Amino acid sequence: MKPFVRSPLKAAMAGLALAAAAGAALIGAQAAGPNEAGAGPVMVRKLTEDQYRRSIADIFGPGIKVVGRFEPDLRVEGLLAVGTSAVSVTPGGFEQYEAIARGIAGQVTGEAHRAELVGCAPGASDRNGAKCAASFIRRVGLRLYRRPLSAQEVNGLTSVTLAAARELGTFDAGLSATLAGMLASPDFLFRIDRAARSGETVDSWAKASRLSFLLWDTTPDKDLLDAAANGALDTPQGLSRQVDRMIASPRFSEGVRAFFTDMLQLGDIDNLSKDVLIFPAYSTSVAEAMREQTLRTITYLLVDQDRDYRDLFTARQIAMNRLLGPVYDIPVGKQGWYIHEFPAGDPRTGLLTHASLLALHAHPGRTSPTLRGKALREILLCEKVPSPPANVNFAVVQDVNNPTLKTTRARLLAHLDDESCSTCHKITDPLGLGLEQFDGVGQFRTRENGESIDVTGTFEASGYDGAAQLGKLFAGSSQANSCLVRTAWKYAHGREPYGADASDLAALGETFAQQGHRMKALFRALALDPDFYSLAPGGAKPAATLAAGAMHKETTP
Repeated sequence: MKPFVRSPLKAAMAGLALAAAAGAALIGAQAAGPNEAGAGPVMVRKLTEDQYRRSIADIFGPGIKVVGRFEPDLRVEGLLAVGTSAVSVTPGGFEQYEAIARGIAGQVTGEAHRAELVGCAPGASDRNGAKCAASFIRRVGLRLYRRPLSAQEVNGLTSVTLAAARELGTFDAGLSATLAGMLASPDFLFRIDRAARSGETVDSWAKASRLSFLLWDTTPDKDLLDAAANGALDTPQGLSRQVDRMIASPRFSEGVRAFFTDMLQLGDIDNLSKDVLIFPAYSTSVAEAMREQTLRTITYLLVDQDRDYRDLFTARQIAMNRLLGPVYDIPVGKQGWYIHEFPAGDPRTGLLTHASLLALHAHPGRTSPTLRGKALREILLCEKVPSPPANVNFAVVQDVNNPTLKTTRARLLAHLDDESCSTCHKITDPLGLGLEQFDGVGQFRTRENGESIDVTGTFEASGYDGAAQLGKLFAGSSQANSCLVRTAWKYAHGREPYGADASDLAALGETFAQQGHRMKALFRALALDPDFYSLAPGGAKPAATLAAGAMHKETTP
């Protein structure tokens, strides 16, 4: 009987699996500072699916396809960006990463791409391909791990490559196996910050990663890695030069899109469902166009035109295409996307009237002032809305055929007779009722079951009549502005701010106001803030606590 011998390939992958588990274990630890050597890991954040896909495209080119399913990203404190520091990879998730990694590695080393992406092969002066493998591992490893590989790492991965090549029969197969292992490594899947020798800030490579994922939502490019290598990121002038370069780049739009996708929870549109018998204008293609519309409008106003953030709530300009024409009751004769401008006085004014938000925060067959009001409170005002009691009776609200309570407003007022419900509904419903002239997919209407729709209300002691006037009040709200600053800070730092961060948030808010509430100025201030590169405070809550809070689910009428 032949003794069991584990293949070098399987052994390599098993070792990387153990390394991933060890990397994930870092997430639960508080960031207390550097280790005794002065360069220990201080914070770990998992790449989101979008960051993973964008990184692969940047490293290997758009011709390499990422095929496979990812575990869902976790939303904590309202943001997936905060969830990245509060989640690890399950065994099933790691198997998915392995499968995706093998698919990518097979393409990179395959006939169609190897000449461009590998660039070398075994030859007369490199019989077994050791030099080629080491060169490839060193070059690609820098981009994948976002730091240089040590000589020990390069030598170890080269040995794995040659062993796998002997077992699998070809050099390319061995190199593919090693690349797959690197793609499944925690050094790629997680952004692992390490402390600089001073022990007060993260090192240059972590600075490059923090900058790139904040401003471009992807892995650092060559210029940024070069600045990390030569120490430029450790000087105010060098850091400022890189920040200005990145904000001036067209890629900054991708970073802004990523931020607002997270903040406005637009990724949830992927799971949006509507009753097409009630809303025949709706389809999954239309839903995707709704999200793209909002993101294009935001980047047009806040990046291309560098306008005041508050204009987002009052602007009559909106991105438009043929798919969305029926939703907005606009005849669209143009191909592709263009910027449409509603006439003055049109009820379609500003972000609050975007179909993406209106459809996302509604039920499959009807509107929901409660869901919409809750979204405005939590997303745009950073308020906490209490969860409803478990035994709430929604029968009155859901009875859309009630002969006496014909409008949603009337049914909600009747629902408020239940004292256990009134506390939350008084917070959410007044704002949501201001959007009731837009149905469950965002189409405009003035009547419900033959009754005129009342869209009046009060916000911050000022009255409004309809979504356009409510948008004006949001534009003038200091709370809405401070909420944006707080959300951007959380997005950048990957955690909720604590007491010691109050002064940093206040200074950031002052800078934002002084610079005319511009997104470019806000992200520049974040990127140049020394606190952005400091070690996480020792008083930070453990990730396990955050994750536990994020898993709480609630139901809303």
